[in-house]
Amino acid sequence: MHAWSAPVVPAVPGTPPQLRLHDTAAGAVVPVTAQGTASLYVCGITPYDATHLGHANTYVAFDLLQRQWRDAGLAVEYVQNVTDVDDPLLERASATGVDWRELAESQVQLFRTDMEALRVLPPEHYVGAVESIPWIVDAVEELVRRDLAYRVPGTHGEPDGDVYFDTRAAEGAVWSLGDESHYSLPTMLELAAQRGGDPERPGKRDQLDPLLWRVERAGEPAWEGRTLGAGRPGWHIECSLIAAHCVPGTLTVQGGGSDLIFPHHEFSAGHTAALLERPLAEHFVHTGMVGLDGEKMSKSLGNLVLVSKLRAQGVEPAVIRAVLLSQHYRSDWFYEDSMLGRAAGRLAAWSAAAGATSPERAQALVAGLRAALAEDLDAPAALAALDAWAAAEPSAPDAAATALVRDAADALLGLTLA
Repeated sequence: MHAWSAPVVPAVPGTPPQLRLHDTAAGAVVPVTAQGTASLYVCGITPYDATHLGHANTYVAFDLLQRQWRDAGLAVEYVQNVTDVDDPLLERASATGVDWRELAESQVQLFRTDMEALRVLPPEHYVGAVESIPWIVDAVEELVRRDLAYRVPGTHGEPDGDVYFDTRAAEGAVWSLGDESHYSLPTMLELAAQRGGDPERPGKRDQLDPLLWRVERAGEPAWEGRTLGAGRPGWHIECSLIAAHCVPGTLTVQGGGSDLIFPHHEFSAGHTAALLERPLAEHFVHTGMVGLDGEKMSKSLGNLVLVSKLRAQGVEPAVIRAVLLSQHYRSDWFYEDSMLGRAAGRLAAWSAAAGATSPERAQALVAGLRAALAEDLDAPAALAALDAWAAAEPSAPDAAATALVRDAADALLGLTLA
């Protein structure tokens, strides 16, 4: 699967401070270090109803992370998946009378277009779940062989043979359930039921054990699974295997929305530990949820604000990006249409000020942007630095200073100033 075209990112003189990020597993803002290359895995979309502002909020946030690493002179190994076969996609395809493959491809293409418009740097590895099935079959067979996975008998008309991960057998020195989320057992059970798990399924060794391989059902797509039988993969094993095949060793950062903390990232880490006896990632970083009119923005509620619809209404992508950057990536927040006007006004003020700034003011601004972003990707503080700089008394035009400001806004924030 191919990603989208990369924007040209200018180089900015100087180096940023040490990057610090909030690590969910640590429960604190901690230094994030890498030597030569930093690696990042961000969970991608299930391709139906893309791209809403919740999606865009996450991918713009991790775009900032990429830009900070690149500004520090690091190469970035970025991986993103596409869950191009899963229950929600199949249900939407059935409800709309569209072939699930056509629905997935159309939504992936729309997502690519939105990401390119928002100047999000693309992943080096953009991998669909369907592409990863041969890797998953190998891995699940190995887990079964080592008694870290098991088959569940069919009940209530379901076929025999679904394969589940044995959570308790997999726990050990590398990984234990709760290492990342630190949630209580009742919270885990509640979230598992809400987020694709089946804690009440009879025959499981533990209620929280997640599905690895779903054997074929009538009317559902299925792939050859050798000793597993025909079927399709579970969700968590998909990301674990794609990360393992694209990045050698432990990821620097595993990222995604906060709704992925449990069960998705918890069990992706468990699968990696069980198979490879190493951690999935050094750090787990999560974005907040975006809401509308006091409610979480979600497909199930039907209250999505789509990037493509805003663009079709004539909203400039830079304005959408500026709205997203005005909120801290870890915050839960509610979108309002009035945010677009405020963001457009700020962009206009920054663009006007860029043509009348001194070298000293430009250099101070760049230092301020770098300092804000190095401290847990504090984009709102970076935008406030731009506001303060733009509000200062204009200076005589200086071409080099103007170029420095424009390059810094582009390289560090992904914003193009006129």
